[in-house]
Amino acid sequence: MHGEGREQIGIESDGEAAAEVRASADAADADGSVDEDDSVDRHIARWRHMAPFDERVEGIVTRIQMLTKHLAQVKGRALAEVGLQPFEFDTLHRLASRGVPYRATPSELAAELMVSPAGITGRLDTLEEAGSIRRIRGTEDRRRVDVELTDSGRARWTAAMKLLDRAERAMVGPLGETDQDVLLALLKRMLLRVENGG
Repeated sequence: MHGEGREQIGIESDGEAAAEVRASADAADADGSVDEDDSVDRHIARWRHMAPFDERVEGIVTRIQMLTKHLAQVKGRALAEVGLQPFEFDTLHRLASRGVPYRATPSELAAELMVSPAGITGRLDTLEEAGSIRRIRGTEDRRRVDVELTDSGRARWTAAMKLLDRAERAMVGPLGETDQDVLLALLKRMLLRVENGG
């Protein structure tokens, strides 16, 4: 039922993804009308009287799915704009989240990213070749290896984060601050129910 070159990158990116995000943000500044049918309204109308479902619940869940799908597509374009694959961004993101000096062991990254040791090795090989990370052997224990985010890797991660931030702002843009606060509280209530096994 529900819808489904490796050079250092500058902090500001003015490519196609950035232009698309800015255009979406500009469009979101205009007052949108909830009286206009969207794709979910049409989806519900097609299935009305044909399948057992609550139209209100269907509308909520399907719109969440559609927005999630849209955000995933925008994320993919934003990462492509800065020359990153999703797995590369996720790995850089984990390192960046640790703060200075942006280091972790391969096993720590594998656990956080839920990939196998062989999988994390392949990721790190790709990122090291691109100059986004470096491997550092321990001075006292040569068997210990730390993975460190390079300046180039942090610049690429930051460029991607800026594009993603713009995309998220554009999506939430039709809502004023009060509506955003209400939506935030409602989504949190729903997530807590799910996380607590409800």
